[in-house]
Amino acid sequence: MTDERIVDALRASRRVVFLTGAGVSAESGIPTFRDRQTGLWERFDAAELATPEAFERDAPLVWGWYEWRRALARSAQPNAAHRAIAAIGDRIPNFTLITQNVDDLHERAGSRDVVHLHGELGRSRCEQCGLEHRDPAGRVASLEQRRIDPPRCRGCGARVRPGVVWFGEQLPEDAWQRARDAAQRSELFFVCGTSSLVQPAASLTDLAIGAGALTVQINPNLTGIESTVSVALRGSAGAVLSEILAATWGVR
Repeated sequence: MTDERIVDALRASRRVVFLTGAGVSAESGIPTFRDRQTGLWERFDAAELATPEAFERDAPLVWGWYEWRRALARSAQPNAAHRAIAAIGDRIPNFTLITQNVDDLHERAGSRDVVHLHGELGRSRCEQCGLEHRDPAGRVASLEQRRIDPPRCRGCGARVRPGVVWFGEQLPEDAWQRARDAAQRSELFFVCGTSSLVQPAASLTDLAIGAGALTVQINPNLTGIESTVSVALRGSAGAVLSEILAATWGVR
């Protein structure tokens, strides 16, 4: 049964924030960085490929892996969690969706103006002049192709890199400031499908707590912040959020 505190807060709150992590996309079949890679990539460590050093050492290998990830994201479909979050967002006057995910499943479910803390798979940029390239390869990569040369910048001719935040890099300043501001002004703050371990994103929950917001964690696993949030719900984001949506507005 849905916690009545959440239902009451959703009906009353004007400033609601969602922070989503890899667990939400995993419900659409997109593997998390903690999952074992599959097929051609099973002997590779995702965390070792997602670094500036790996791109410098072997750019075709890293670009090939990101083309594989783009192909997976393009073939995935938004799940019940994505749809429920979009439906909630349509009913809240001041709604902010912050995601650590680099796919576009939130947008395809109908969410608008999503704050992507870790960048986006569909965007790339020149590593020299910074010119942005949207889906620069312009093709669906073969899942059997491991090494692909990165494209060249249409502006300066230098190498193009994936438009995501790699381990060891700073978050985009604008996205991070928007996320901090939203958390500090929130009245109701959901953290869904994230381990709450990756910093600085994990600190957003603390900012919401400090602001006096009702904080709600939704996760099938324990994360260690159960004692600090207002409500901790065990279960998949899709199932739990669909139940909350139905209990609050009768939407199924």
